Formats: sequence, C-alpha cells, structure tokens
Amino acid sequence: MVRREFSLPSSDGKTALHAAAWRPEGEVRAVLQIAHGVAEHILRYEGLASYLTERGVAVAGHDHLGHGTSLSEGSAALYFGPRGSWDLVVEDLYRLGRSAEGAFPGVPRFLLGHSMGSFLVRSYLIRYPGTVRGAILMGTGWTAPPVLAAGLAAAEAECARLGEDRPSPLVNQLAFGPYRRPFAPCRTDLDWLSANAENVDRYIADPLCGGAVTGGLFRELLSGIRAIQRPAALRRMNRNTPVLFLSGGDDPVGAMGRGVSRTERAFRRAGARDVTRILYPGLRHELLHEVQRELVCADLFRWMEARL
Repeated sequence: MVRREFSLPSSDGKTALHAAAWRPEGEVRAVLQIAHGVAEHILRYEGLASYLTERGVAVAGHDHLGHGTSLSEGSAALYFGPRGSWDLVVEDLYRLGRSAEGAFPGVPRFLLGHSMGSFLVRSYLIRYPGTVRGAILMGTGWTAPPVLAAGLAAAEAECARLGEDRPSPLVNQLAFGPYRRPFAPCRTDLDWLSANAENVDRYIADPLCGGAVTGGLFRELLSGIRAIQRPAALRRMNRNTPVLFLSGGDDPVGAMGRGVSRTERAFRRAGARDVTRILYPGLRHELLHEVQRELVCADLFRWMEARL
C-alpha cells in the first residue's frame, strides 16, 4: 500500500482541503471514496484502507471543511461556513470523486459515508444520481421532524447569540447528550462511540478529533438531514444504485437499529432496488474501530466485490 497526501481546492473558493489516497501495489479493481464523520479526520480510516488495498481497492478521502487540517487562515474549527455551506461540502465530495476517476479511469467508484458523512453521502446521491457504482451508509439514522424543528430553532438562536462560527455548549448538549444516556454510568462522555474502550481513549487523545461543534455547523447538519428525508428528494436518487447500510446494534445515532431500518424503508419506498442492511449486535457507533472491525471490513468488501 502506498499513501499519498495532497491538497484539493474546496468549492468555498478559499480552503485547501487536506486529502489522502491509498493505492494497492498491483491492479486497482475499484475505488472507495470516504466521507468521514463530525469532529474527526480522514487519516483515521487508514485501517480500512490497509484492508482494502490488499484486495485491490484504492481508497481516497479528504478532511471536510473545518475538520482535521482543512481550515483556511482565520477560519473556525468545526464550522463549514455560512448558511447553505452544507451544499459546499457535498460539492467537495463530487470534486474529489472526479479527481479519483481521473486517477483511475474506467475503475468503478464506491462512496462510503460514516455518521455525518453518511448524511452527506445521502445528499450526494440525491444531487448526483448515478455517478457511483454503490454507496455504503455507516452509522446513519433518521430524525423525527419535530426533533429537527426544535434542533434548528436552538441552532438559530445560538448563532444569533454567540455567532455562527462559535462553539455552543447548548448545541453540543442537544446533539450528543442523548447518545450517552443508554450507557450510563459512563467512563467518559464518549462511551457511545465504541464498545472498545481503547478506541475511545485514542479518539480523546487525537488532537484532530473532538471539540465543541459550532452553532453554524449544527444548523447546516440539521438542514441537510431535513432535506434528505423528504420523499420527493429521495425519489431523485438513481434507483439502480446499490446501497449498503452498516450499523452497530447499540449505535444511538441509529436509535439502536430503529433509525437505520426507518431509513432503509424510506429508500425502498423511493424505488431503490438493491438495498442491504447489516446490524452488528453489541457494537456501537464507530464500527471500523471496534474489536470486531475486521468482520465489518470483510462484509463491506464482499458487498463491493459482488457489485463489481
């Protein structure tokens, strides 16, 4: 495996996105593009890249705006940008995808999104239907409209009170506080991420992970989720694009599987013809960092290989 790090111009017109690509030593059978989650960065996916490159799959991804080292001078961390910047982050996925297609012409491209990245990928499937061979939605979920409305109202109020590029303790409590409750008493505030305590500790120790999200990012995330849950939007997806849902059975983001099933049903009602769902009992949010991560990697690879 050969890893190359490079910069990609963001669609915001000012930020150089930090990107990475992992290439197999031999023939490239497929490309997997990754959209990471909130408050993390792309190099955390090197374990998956190592597994897949051994099997002929190239892997690529970038740090989203305001994440990792994808910050322009003077920009706030965990902030995409002004109202509507969710669309810029989706456009960045398209830009990297085109770059990957140029590097590996004629090679099928798959798109994986984890957590917040899964919602970005769902937006991508609506905006750019039919441009990927398949999509993997990991750690995704479904949010009830009243909860979305309340969260958006709180985010707007915090943006007005603090400024949209400022961290908001209230927003962070609303966004992540409920995830901790099923695991009380908790060793850390992040026990919901993983049943693997070593992974939780590594996440906490990583200077490019964690931190308080801004009111503006929370507003953009909820606005994006509201848009992708509309039936009319879902019907704009290419119904022939295969979709794989992967989730921990104890993942609170997916409501312990219920939100994943709700999303799967919405995809099927929109006409999706090839939908697969795998729930892993006892695993939580970060499947690729659990003790059983190799099982998850194997399931993901087998699903991709069957659609090459």
